Amino acid sequence: QVRLVESGGGLVQAGGSLRLSCAASGRTFRTYTVAWFRQAPGKEREFIAAIAWIGGRTRYKESVKGRFTVSRDNDQSTGYLEMTSLKPEDSAVYYCALKKSNALGPMDYDNWGPGTQVTVSP
Repeated sequence: QVRLVESGGGLVQAGGSLRLSCAASGRTFRTYTVAWFRQAPGKEREFIAAIAWIGGRTRYKESVKGRFTVSRDNDQSTGYLEMTSLKPEDSAVYYCALKKSNALGPMDYDNWGPGTQVTVSP
């Protein structure tokens, strides 16, 4: 099991930017696909983006394409989600997650962080 801790959330005005980090324990980070999810109050948790552990392929939720960028630094065992042009509807708790599969879909993640709050004011 890999322990994950997200950071970088906060309060930002619409149009602003934030960079979320996901620090992982252990030395096997480079063998996991890293994904970001979010959950707003009263809503289901939704997949936002993922980056594969082989080849660096990425996948994004349609509504964040062009605004969010997922990346990873395997030497630092850290994943990132760069968020720009933020909108109030982006407000949610953001979670990072890992899975061993190189598939980029939203299923089968078995390592989760506690989440970080992102609030975008109008």
